[in-house]
Amino acid sequence: MSEAYLVPNLAPDEIHREEDVVRRSRFIVSIARVSSTEEAKAFIERIRAEHPTATHNCWAFNAGAPEDTAQVGASDDGEPQGTAGRPMLNVLLHSGVGEIATVVTRYFGGTLLGTGGLVRAYQGSVKQGLDRLPVVLREDMQRFVVSIEPHQVSDFQHFLAEAKGRVVTSDFRFDATFEVEVPKPQAQSFADRMMEVTAGEALIDWIED
Repeated sequence: MSEAYLVPNLAPDEIHREEDVVRRSRFIVSIARVSSTEEAKAFIERIRAEHPTATHNCWAFNAGAPEDTAQVGASDDGEPQGTAGRPMLNVLLHSGVGEIATVVTRYFGGTLLGTGGLVRAYQGSVKQGLDRLPVVLREDMQRFVVSIEPHQVSDFQHFLAEAKGRVVTSDFRFDATFEVEVPKPQAQSFADRMMEVTAGEALIDWIED
């Protein structure tokens, strides 16, 4: 069984934001929960699209457990090398929170901050976001791929919420297909209830670690 650890208590597509002004430059920190490099990159692109005129969108992520560097990344996005992405990542890795991605968007205010000032500003933005970030303990999770008819989605959402699970990905191209994760103690009950409510028509694939 994997060790439990803290993760952002955010729904899929939910973003936690904080904002600060440092010597007339506007810094906006955006934080999301991610459990893969692909999810992190999609989140980063979403923030870039929301702030196309920003001077910089610097980012860092750790898609795994706290202090685990197997799925990490960082970028200075045009700031002097080593002044944004890596300092932001260092804050994340020592925060005690895993499965987390952050983008700090900067709108330049006309005053140069210098190398040390940039490091302090970007790290300070991430710390400010973490200070107010809602977190929850991530238990050992069971992943499923669940395929159901579209009219069964409301029952699926209800049972998933009861089991304290979350949607990882969704696909509505053919039927309604979801990759989900559910705490292992509730996994069998969730699967049984889905089979019951769909009269055995749900397709449920258990994903082994």
